[in-house]
Amino acid sequence: MSFARKPALPSKSRHLKSLLLGALLSVTLGQQAQAADLQPLLVANQKSSIKTLLQVSGELKDVPYEIKFSEFPSAAPLGEALNAGAVDIGALGDAPYVFALGAGAPLKVVSITHAEGRFTTALLVPKDSPIKTVADLKGKRIVTGRGSIGHFLAIKALREAGLQTSDVTFINLLPGESRILLSSGGADAWATWDPYTTVAITQSQDRVLISGNELLTNHLYLAATSKAIADKRVQLDDFVARVERAYLWSNLHSDEYAAAVAKTTGLPIEVHQAIARATKMQRVDIDDKIIKGLQTTADIYQEEGILGKKIDVSKGFDKSFNASRAQVVKTAAQ
Repeated sequence: MSFARKPALPSKSRHLKSLLLGALLSVTLGQQAQAADLQPLLVANQKSSIKTLLQVSGELKDVPYEIKFSEFPSAAPLGEALNAGAVDIGALGDAPYVFALGAGAPLKVVSITHAEGRFTTALLVPKDSPIKTVADLKGKRIVTGRGSIGHFLAIKALREAGLQTSDVTFINLLPGESRILLSSGGADAWATWDPYTTVAITQSQDRVLISGNELLTNHLYLAATSKAIADKRVQLDDFVARVERAYLWSNLHSDEYAAAVAKTTGLPIEVHQAIARATKMQRVDIDDKIIKGLQTTADIYQEEGILGKKIDVSKGFDKSFNASRAQVVKTAAQ
């Protein structure tokens, strides 16, 4: 038996093939080397919210660097971790971000997302409470976390009603403890946020005295340390894009997202379905209007003695991330 020999490639074709293979190998090795050179990104995670969002949306696949998540029960300790440089980036409400900046943290907002929903933040009272309006809170006790978005909601609500914070007594506790205190009668009102608002309304039939939708921006900030922006810009650009795409995904897959969050929190899936179905996440550009609004928040915090000195919040934003974030939304829409 004889086998026909394949005709030899002309030397020119062999040379071209070698060049193409060499180029491909170079690109592959270059990508591997780049991935190997990228330092891990340290992400502060509040109640596993960002991690769960990225996991269920598929955005934790094929990440060319390691993401290390650290868990925090609320915004205050998360802000402290950012302050200490123990993490590179984390999610905070706009008011807690002011609190973090006031502590001297070298932070920059790199992404803003608006949460449009029913009870994203709310001031709650027990269902049988005689309190009917915010003005009725005079002389009463409000439980919330110091420097939290709930704290700021309470301050804004009191001001709108013509009251001062000195007209009430603030009790500073974490959300879990706050709910127990309200239900036991140790507090007259609770200023909080989702999922705690939805849990309180659906399980305890607590009443919404006033919703944050009427008083607050309901913006979620992704804030990064200045050091991370300088040393890990590639990772941050990629991470911000993944979060952007994940929020867009969650708007279209509310039940799937709710099921994933319920597994993480241990709360009934109905709670997270109510939240996810009623809440839409929308990209917001970092612009002068946003900065001006946060400056107002900072000034109110200073007036209330929460901040010891006046701070210039404009130093706490990085507009250079706007372009890449806009491109993510544009690409997703195509």
